Amino acid sequence: LDHRPVFPGHCLLIPKQHYETLIDLPANLIEPVFRGVQLLARAVETGMQAHGTFVAMNNRVSQSVAHLHVHVVPRRRKDGLRGFFWPRYPYKSDEEAEVVQQAIRAVVQELNESSAQ
Repeated sequence: LDHRPVFPGHCLLIPKQHYETLIDLPANLIEPVFRGVQLLARAVETGMQAHGTFVAMNNRVSQSVAHLHVHVVPRRRKDGLRGFFWPRYPYKSDEEAEVVQQAIRAVVQELNESSAQ
C-alpha cells in the first residue's frame, strides 16, 4: 500500500531489483512487471469494489523515490479526480501537433532500427 494514498487501496508495484525508471528496465522484464500491474489492478478494483483504476508511473520528474514503481489507484465515478492531475492544453494548431508527432516518430524509428541490429 502507498503510505500516503490518493484513496484507500492505492497500491504500489515495486520490482525487487533496482531499476530507476521504465527506460532502465530490461526488455525481458517488461512483460512480467506489467503482468503484475494487471493482476494488482484487477485485485484493487475487485477488492475495493471500485469502478476502475488509475495506473501511473513517473520517470525522474515527480518521481519521489529513485526506484521504478507503478501506482494502482482505485477509482469511483464522481470521486473528485478529473482525468489527469494536471491541466491539459490543446496544441495551438495542427501544424504544431505535426511537428511534435514527427519528432517523436523519428526517434521511435531510430530506436527500432538500432534494436534490430
